[in-house]
Amino acid sequence: MKVGVLTSSRADFGIYLPLINKLKADPYFDLEIIVFGTHLSKEHGYTLNEIISYGFSNIHKIDTLPNGDSPMDISSSMGKTIEHFSAFWNEQQFDLVFALGDRYEMFSAVISSSPFNIDIAHIHAGEVTLGAIDNAFRHGISHLSKILLTSSEAYRLRANQIVDNNKLIFNVGALSIDNLSHQKLLSVDAFKAKFDIDLSIPSILSTFHPETVSLNKNEEYIYELMDAFNALSEKYQIIITMPNADTMGNVIRKIIIKRSEEISNIKLVESFGMEGYLSCMKHCSFMLGNTSSGFIEANYFPKYVINIGDRQKGRIITENIFNIPVDKSKIMECVGKIEESKKLSYKGIYGEGNTATEIIKVIKKIYAQ
Repeated sequence: MKVGVLTSSRADFGIYLPLINKLKADPYFDLEIIVFGTHLSKEHGYTLNEIISYGFSNIHKIDTLPNGDSPMDISSSMGKTIEHFSAFWNEQQFDLVFALGDRYEMFSAVISSSPFNIDIAHIHAGEVTLGAIDNAFRHGISHLSKILLTSSEAYRLRANQIVDNNKLIFNVGALSIDNLSHQKLLSVDAFKAKFDIDLSIPSILSTFHPETVSLNKNEEYIYELMDAFNALSEKYQIIITMPNADTMGNVIRKIIIKRSEEISNIKLVESFGMEGYLSCMKHCSFMLGNTSSGFIEANYFPKYVINIGDRQKGRIITENIFNIPVDKSKIMECVGKIEESKKLSYKGIYGEGNTATEIIKVIKKIYAQ
């Protein structure tokens, strides 16, 4: 069975990895990886090299990068992605293609496949992020897909409400839990040797992506966050992973770089890779930002998360997550609460680390007739 895996960024590839490894190892599947988006951007770390480093072959490379971060740049990139993928789907045949998440470039790749009647399996269907235009893209991908794979029972029920009832919808858990259950993460010493960052120092891990629904608020938000980091840097090492290629992503990036020059005890990282990022999450004191990894991956350790703003509004809120506005005083108050909070334990709502196996069972049940 010929299967493709669509991967457009460092974030989705790290999530995919347990599934990709099992597909590669199973003789039933002929696996090909379809790489596009920021994987091919030197500015974003050229993370194609990470994919190659895992020993994967049969890699297709499709250039779909936007020229900037304005609404017109993103819209033009969507058109470019549809055009380039239309040629790709015309030349290639797949029995099934996996699409993960909710990004605009993933939606563009999937919608271009629809005239070719390509079967799509959508991973992380049914979730909600009301503060990002990605919310519509995710549900659009689900409507265009044959199979919906959700990370929790609550999301399976929501996916069933979003799409027609004749869709094939399965709660398989989150692939990130597979990573965390089976991946040997770096020790504090190994992390320092690899990245020159000492996690024995109390550290805050942060990623802040623009809110693509409330564009006019993003500059105000990032200045407020950097003001909070300036105050927190007296007590904590601040580790910031840079934002993705979203609308206004470059604006956020430039402000982070400029303000970080004025703040001591701060580290800016383009990409840790999956192993490095999860290792940093494991050893940090807590997370502060608006990344989706604060909802599933952080829940596993579990790690306290200060989720700011509305980008992730609508996701399941577990006991490790504090939802607050992007406001320095609120952030400082929340940090104080975390410092006095009890130790947490993982509740298992996203599965127990066998999601890749469950996905393969679903696919064989449908296709192995």
